[in-house]
Amino acid sequence: MIIFPAIDLYEGKAVRLFKGNYNEMTVYSENPPEIAADFAAQGATHIHVVDLEGAKTGKTPNIDIISNIAKTYGLFTEVGGGIRSMEVIDRYIDSGVSRVILGTAAVTEDGFVEAAVKKHGDKIAVGVDIKDGYVAIRGWTEKSELLAMDFCKRMEDIGVDNIICTDISRDGAMKGTNHELYREMSERFSVKITASGGVSSIDDVKRLQGLGIYGAIIGKAYYTGAISVKEAVEVTK
Repeated sequence: MIIFPAIDLYEGKAVRLFKGNYNEMTVYSENPPEIAADFAAQGATHIHVVDLEGAKTGKTPNIDIISNIAKTYGLFTEVGGGIRSMEVIDRYIDSGVSRVILGTAAVTEDGFVEAAVKKHGDKIAVGVDIKDGYVAIRGWTEKSELLAMDFCKRMEDIGVDNIICTDISRDGAMKGTNHELYREMSERFSVKITASGGVSSIDDVKRLQGLGIYGAIIGKAYYTGAISVKEAVEVTK
């Protein structure tokens, strides 16, 4: 299983939200590339970056920081947040990003995921952010009418290689991850599943690895010191 330590960006800073609430934001660093350097120093090979401003606006205000991270530290860099056009996908990939994550546009724009997969293959992932069993969109500020499991099946049928699944109710809450959700997904779908939201202890990491899923995103637990990236990388080798 691959460990994806995470950086969430807002106004050029590394921040964390509580359950996706922009009004409950904690700033952890004024210099996000320094955090990426620490991830690399602890043995991480991959990094998960979210542009929280982009998630709300559909623009790329932090692309220079993201490009710096992608090109400087030798990390496989996946990026999500506001990627709603082929132009933005191309910009990110041209800037050195390894994989882009489609969220809102995968729900609202018919044919967009198919076109992106056709053009960029496994450089395209889809983020499925779950709120009360449904897919949430627009930076988690709205709940769509799509049941999450039905949507995942649709993405699998399209040819999506990787789904990043977040249980919003667990994100930033430090109460453990939703193992039953990821067990169900690993049993139902053949796509690569990355678990996000609530990974708050090494025990969480070990249990997720036991499910045979592809990856786990570590966010707040790194910033609070609850999980050492180095230890997480070691136990999943």
